[in-house]
Amino acid sequence: MKRLATTLLLLLSFSVVFGQSLEVKYHQLVLDFIDCIKSKKKEKLADKVQFPLMRKYPLPEIKNKQEFLKRYNEVFDEHLVKLIVNSKPNIDWSAVGWRGIMLGSGDLWLNYDGRLLAVNYESKAEKKQRLQLIKMEKNSLHPSIKTFKEPIQILETPQYRIRIDDMGAYNYRYTSWPLKSKMSDKPSLIIEKGIIIPEGSGGSVRFEFKNGEFTYDCAILVDPEPGGAPALLTISKGDKKILFQKAKITRLRLLKL
Repeated sequence: MKRLATTLLLLLSFSVVFGQSLEVKYHQLVLDFIDCIKSKKKEKLADKVQFPLMRKYPLPEIKNKQEFLKRYNEVFDEHLVKLIVNSKPNIDWSAVGWRGIMLGSGDLWLNYDGRLLAVNYESKAEKKQRLQLIKMEKNSLHPSIKTFKEPIQILETPQYRIRIDDMGAYNYRYTSWPLKSKMSDKPSLIIEKGIIIPEGSGGSVRFEFKNGEFTYDCAILVDPEPGGAPALLTISKGDKKILFQKAKITRLRLLKL
């Protein structure tokens, strides 16, 4: 559930998020967070992090306090530190319903107890590492799918492994394999020219792909019903659904338009 909540905050950077002025009762916890950053109280801050702290795919998530302290300077670079230290609770921070408290337009999120939920900001160091990892990942893929701008999602249903890549200019590619296959194997299906469709204001999105008379729909749900799956695969022929499967998200990239 914590991982899903963090996924929500990542996906919210994709959608338009409307915040409300931060109530005075939450100002002190924001000021405490700002002080941790300003005074370099890394140990104290690490105790306020909700782990895992997701990073932009394919960077690995930060799993625990030790990893957080080791990677602190990669996440909180000079620019982000300045942004936080110079922020004002009543001006730069806002409450977004049950989701938490955000800085700016979602660069960073706290919960209402002052715990750090997500950092959507990407430092130059992290970007460099991420691009290196993407290059390595491309070399491990089947030759037919090595070309793309950035990886977006990897989903797994009971039968299929599904990869969604950003090809640039809001053009997405769907690739699938039987679940037992590797991504270095020849894909069983590749569909180009997919689109992304926001679902309401909560951050959920759908990736839609057309393959002749068939439509492949991958829904990413940021607020599923209790016990529900965070993702769904629906395959339709015309207006008739011919396959519906729940899916788990195994890899996630922060989405931004």
